[in-house]
Amino acid sequence: MSRDYGQYCGLARALDVVGDRWNLLIVRELLIGPARFGELREGLSGIATNLLTDRLRDLESAGVVERRLSDDSNAIAYALTPWGLQLREPINALIRWSTPLMIRGPEGDEFRPEGLLVALPAVLERRRPVEQRVAVGIVVDGVMVQLRATESGIDVERPDGRQLDAVLTAEAQLVLGLAVGLLSLDSVAALVDITGDRSALRNFFDAPTFSVDRTE
Repeated sequence: MSRDYGQYCGLARALDVVGDRWNLLIVRELLIGPARFGELREGLSGIATNLLTDRLRDLESAGVVERRLSDDSNAIAYALTPWGLQLREPINALIRWSTPLMIRGPEGDEFRPEGLLVALPAVLERRRPVEQRVAVGIVVDGVMVQLRATESGIDVERPDGRQLDAVLTAEAQLVLGLAVGLLSLDSVAALVDITGDRSALRNFFDAPTFSVDRTE
């Protein structure tokens, strides 16, 4: 690896693998799903082609990323290994930690609505919808993601063609504000567009949360 802290410490060893610039953002893209090189480059605007090649090689050598044939062609796609997928938990924690930085809005930074497929599972992780078998759509910049209530919580996924109980169209910072509980549907009513059953959206954004018991 290009960085080695030379310390026998779990955090240092982890940063030896994923601490270089762009590495965790590559993992973010692959948490959405396997992707070909061009798809990764498109999702990581600003990264040089040769640097992306180097980062993928490093992550593959470390056992975080693997190459496989894509489902729809004979092209090579990159995917997270089972060990690499375990990065979802720390990435979710970082996303929740970033809430004070995110509620200010993009402030000129690029935003890709597909990123909600990673962000929303992180901030909705501890919500438990009261009503199950309810599904709603969230539309940001013309891209829809689907929230589906299950016994274990909320699944965030690409639309699967099922009938939706409601659709919310809003700017990204409003969706994130609703998801983390800083905003209510009533407080943003004039700023969003809602079709369908408003109570279906409350089932997700006003769902009770549970706390994780951490014993010191």
